[in-house]
Amino acid sequence: MDYQTLQVRYQGPICFIRFHRPEANNTINDRFVQECLHILTICEETANVVVLEGLPEVFCFGADFQELQEKWSSHPNDVHDPEPLYTIWLKLALGPYVSVAHVRGKVNAGGVGFVAASDIVIADETAQFSLSEMLFGLYPACVLPFLIRRVGFQRAHYLTLTTQQITASQAAAWGLVDAYEAQSDGLLRKHLLRLRRLSKAGITSYKSYVASLDDGLQTAKVQALNANKMMFSLSRNQEGIIRYVNTGKFPWEDD
Repeated sequence: MDYQTLQVRYQGPICFIRFHRPEANNTINDRFVQECLHILTICEETANVVVLEGLPEVFCFGADFQELQEKWSSHPNDVHDPEPLYTIWLKLALGPYVSVAHVRGKVNAGGVGFVAASDIVIADETAQFSLSEMLFGLYPACVLPFLIRRVGFQRAHYLTLTTQQITASQAAAWGLVDAYEAQSDGLLRKHLLRLRRLSKAGITSYKSYVASLDDGLQTAKVQALNANKMMFSLSRNQEGIIRYVNTGKFPWEDD
């Protein structure tokens, strides 16, 4: 596949997937979702380890509001479908490979979903994490099952309500980040030296066993998808997002 939003390379049993939409702050659009699903499905057969990376300044900044605005302008009744993105996160959490998020720079909204769904999270000191959905009358319905699994209810609740950024050190203290250093490239290499020794059969068996211990992500799926669809179908939320794209003003700001 000719990827437009990703840069993909293999190094032995390791697949490196770099999010690459520099013109759009590494936001998530339909093409991005399609390409992530495609390569992760291939990795189920071809990779023991999957490493997700972004740009130095931004890992992933959540939904592409520009694309949503264009959709709603031409198709007001268009129904946003969050299932493909939720499926990507399920693949990272439950798939037959070790998923590693290598985080530098800003991570927001749906970007936090990629981090929370990964088996291992490595960051450098520039990493910052936030959930901005509540600023637009939304909430991170699909992110929360993965985030709560990682950091617990109250910390996920706090991030959702405050919409504030937390640093790499704070995220590490909370369990969202597993390890961080000033320069994370060396830290990533150290982890991969060990992870590449694991067999595909061993990883597959272990991930299947872990999934059997807690089926919360699958159980939460229908409720999360329904909540997400409802939020994005409300005209007041659509109008707030369209106004933000067109003017840069948040819903609470006067014209």
